[in-house]
Amino acid sequence: MIVIYTTFPDRESAEKAVKKLLEEKLIACANLREHKAFYWWEGKVEESDEVGALLKTKVELWKAVRERLKELHPYTVPAIIRFDVDNVNPEYLNWLLEVLR
Repeated sequence: MIVIYTTFPDRESAEKAVKKLLEEKLIACANLREHKAFYWWEGKVEESDEVGALLKTKVELWKAVRERLKELHPYTVPAIIRFDVDNVNPEYLNWLLEVLR
């Protein structure tokens, strides 16, 4: 299992991308959280409201999710970050693998 983290400029674009990934069976589920982002962009510090997305899937789908996110993402340079999950309760892992078959 892996968790992929990315951010979106608003809830609408986040929900649109997440629903596509779910429909295409590239992820089993996602969690969206609104937050304030601070970052460097074009030589200065910026801040904006964003929606962070945690996408849960299996390792075999990493490249497909990454490429699809690049296509769906409104940002020029999206953060698409993979976290490998070493420990997860077996019931949840079994559900995730079953959903993604």
